[in-house]
Amino acid sequence: GNCGVGFAPVQKNHQQALIDLMEGVEDIPGITLSEGLKWNWESFPEYLDALEAMPRTLNIGAQLAHHPLRVYVMGDRGLKRENATGDDIEAMARLTQEALEAGAFGFTTSRTDQHKTLAGDLVPGRYAEEEELLAIGRAMGKAGRGTFGMLSDFEDEAAEFRWLREVAKSTKRPVWFLLTDRAYDPQRWRRLMDGVHQARAEGLSLAAQVAGRTVGLILGLTTSLNPFALRESFAALADLPPAEQLARLRDPETRRKILSEEASKRLLDVLPPLSRQIATRWDNMFELGDPPDYEPPRERSIAALAAKAGQDPASYCYDFLIGADGGRMLYFPVTNYVTGDLSVVREMNMDKATVLGLSDGGAHCGVICDASTPSFMLTHWARDRKRGDGLPLEFVVKRQTSETADFFGLSDRGRLAPGAMADVNIINFDALRLYHPEMIYDLPAGGRRLVQRVDGYDMTLVAGKPIREAGHDTGALPGKLLRATS
Repeated sequence: GNCGVGFAPVQKNHQQALIDLMEGVEDIPGITLSEGLKWNWESFPEYLDALEAMPRTLNIGAQLAHHPLRVYVMGDRGLKRENATGDDIEAMARLTQEALEAGAFGFTTSRTDQHKTLAGDLVPGRYAEEEELLAIGRAMGKAGRGTFGMLSDFEDEAAEFRWLREVAKSTKRPVWFLLTDRAYDPQRWRRLMDGVHQARAEGLSLAAQVAGRTVGLILGLTTSLNPFALRESFAALADLPPAEQLARLRDPETRRKILSEEASKRLLDVLPPLSRQIATRWDNMFELGDPPDYEPPRERSIAALAAKAGQDPASYCYDFLIGADGGRMLYFPVTNYVTGDLSVVREMNMDKATVLGLSDGGAHCGVICDASTPSFMLTHWARDRKRGDGLPLEFVVKRQTSETADFFGLSDRGRLAPGAMADVNIINFDALRLYHPEMIYDLPAGGRRLVQRVDGYDMTLVAGKPIREAGHDTGALPGKLLRATS
């Protein structure tokens, strides 16, 4: 249910539309979703029941996403981003209350041009009018549970804050939005935080959800995005099996041809807009080592290393990627790196009006691997940071446990206390170590995903039962679907 996308409620004739939406926004292959989803639900309560019936290792929770809700009520009119009628709004509010009373942890929406369907269209709720959003907020107030969250471009900061404040005021529920810094407006995040502080001073429950590091892309020969993806000769090899692709790329004539090409207009029209930056911003691209460095200095960029080696950046990068076994990867910070370090991220996390959580949430599985963020918070911020001050270990632990649990109404966990749920990691702090990300192909239909191993977790318990010991699964499946009650 993050970022306004999800799979419930849904009518049968719009199942494929939701798959296309998820593939376009979250980089999860449609064929993987088609093979993996059983669609044994229509309503959101039925969706929760389906999740509850599945055995699992970890506890999970679900949020109601705006885009499937809108399409369920409005059909093709919702997909085309038409304005909702009074009857549409009433139906969305009713279904929101129904979802929350069934156990949804909140509602999310997306108001950004960065999120598009597989066909390149903006998402259904991108320009939803204030009355639609306020009605959904009022339904949350009636249910008395859940949080209201969004991602926004904040094109009109005053207008966005006006209705966010109104949602917080009318519902008495926590309201949050995703916050990062942006190169085109480095001070924007500070202005937005000023608005949050003012709202909180007036008694409103408004917060910014922030990340523990940059929002960054992992680029390589097997990932979804690549510095050479806009060149026709590279694109012609993109779907080959990895070993065959690597052999072809190592051919001197293929190398010469790819490096001689410019970005293709055809590919510019079909690939994400970010691809243009990835194809040219050699100064913002870094070798991802083992262990990976998520705060690299500018003098270690591909542009800087190429200059030192007497090469142009494209040829240096090409040779790096085809080296070793073809598993080498690059790191490309997208946000939270305007200053060339993580000082802004530290400042955001020190602000009591923020909550830690911004990540890929398991999506973008071919180009992002934020599953390592909790471990990174411990290794980088509480132990290893060299390019500025770190953060106290106790603060980093609290940030990822009780603070998050309290914000989302999980009052029975997040602390080591009598009567609290025994969801516990036993960690050898000195032995904590993140490894280089790697691509595996274990999703339905052979779908790919990035994973990242970590050492140092002696044991992980869920509800008091060990699920991992010494880095290995125990086979226990104590995880459950959690349902919001407050």
